[in-house]
Amino acid sequence: MSSTFTSKGQLVIPAELRRKHKIEAGTKVRILEDQFGRIVLQPITEDYIDRVMGLLADGPDLLANWEKEHREEGEHDK
Repeated sequence: MSSTFTSKGQLVIPAELRRKHKIEAGTKVRILEDQFGRIVLQPITEDYIDRVMGLLADGPDLLANWEKEHREEGEHDK
């Protein structure tokens, strides 16, 4: 598949990929450059958000860690 940029820098994502990745009008996209210089478009869809939240669910409790460190810093100041 291929597409061409317009004079305004717009790009049409082929319909097959839009359906597959649930990209609809108004879908936000993250634009990244990888270590090989490729431009990567990451649609910010509900599926993407669910996957990211799932990764964090089993990880450390960042808020609890921050609160613990904050308390420990307060104890050192006494």
